[in-house]
Amino acid sequence: MAGDLVLSGVSKRFGAFTAVHELDLTVPEGAFFALLGPSGCGKTTTLRMIAGLEDPSAGKVALGTQDITELRPYQRPVNTVFQNYALFPHLDIYENVAFGLRRRGVKEIRPQVEEMLELVELGSFGKRKPAQLSGGQQQRVALARALINRPQVLLLDEPLGALDLKLRRQMQIELKRIQTEVGITFVHVTHDQEEAMTMADTIAVMNAGVVEQRGGPADLYDLPATTFVANFLGQSNLVAGTVLERSGSDQVIEVHGSKQVVPAGRSRVTDGEVWVGIRPEKVFLARPGTEADANGNELRGGVVTDVSYCGVSTQYLARMPWGQELTVFEQNTGARDTFAVGDPVDLHWNPSHTFVLDAGQDAHAGVEDLVDEIVES
Repeated sequence: MAGDLVLSGVSKRFGAFTAVHELDLTVPEGAFFALLGPSGCGKTTTLRMIAGLEDPSAGKVALGTQDITELRPYQRPVNTVFQNYALFPHLDIYENVAFGLRRRGVKEIRPQVEEMLELVELGSFGKRKPAQLSGGQQQRVALARALINRPQVLLLDEPLGALDLKLRRQMQIELKRIQTEVGITFVHVTHDQEEAMTMADTIAVMNAGVVEQRGGPADLYDLPATTFVANFLGQSNLVAGTVLERSGSDQVIEVHGSKQVVPAGRSRVTDGEVWVGIRPEKVFLARPGTEADANGNELRGGVVTDVSYCGVSTQYLARMPWGQELTVFEQNTGARDTFAVGDPVDLHWNPSHTFVLDAGQDAHAGVEDLVDEIVES
């Protein structure tokens, strides 16, 4: 049994620049774990230290009870799948997958190679060359070649980054299926929030060399700990407010002259200035004064400034009296009113969907990083 992958106080410095800072991280055995963050956040450097391709400046990397910090890459029970596949173009698919076994002097390789090709649904492709396969099929070959060595941990470095959007989504499902079948630990590095949330059991969101928050996809999305996580993992409306009081199990917060109620357990701050957060799909629009709810939160006096039809939903921008534009996603079910640019609206949402963050954090943290990643990809 492999045991958990544990990084203890791991740092990596390149001269005066610190790429990873005192990272403590535990990846449970058998988990599909994602390191998510923008370019330059330290996620790939972390992966390379696990693989042995970079030496930590400080700290320890352990797999179960074994300290692997000083082991060379080939001595570690770890394999890596890269974005560029790195297949041997002169070898057929069978021999590409068999390469690691032949290198280790394994005699009976056919059953293992055929098993791996079946696992990645390429059982009839053994005699083809890599150039005869699509990008997604080549990625499956790279995966089979890594898995045939029976590593205790498989590292995936942006493995789907070279694929088009439709194929990438198909491969997300396939990777999760394969991980479930083989049951070994996967550590997946990506800048793609949807990719991380689709596949991973647990996500560590990295920023500037540290982990800002770690948890399950739903936990991170529903209750972000920082403005960076709130903005990088999806979209968030962050509105300035001031904590007024505690009322039973709720906090009362003043937001531009109106009182909003937030369950105390969803607030990272107990007093002073805060950011009141709400995801765009949790908000609904209504014509002024038509849907008052004594138990709900609302912001009045908005004006629709933009309408974007997105198929399953429509995205609205509503400019509020203090000048801020808030984003609302309405599902196109036909059950609710639609709005046009210039329509006056009120914004409503359930208090239990609100989260509250420290106003000392930058409300735009993560937004620019996310835009940069979209442009680069």
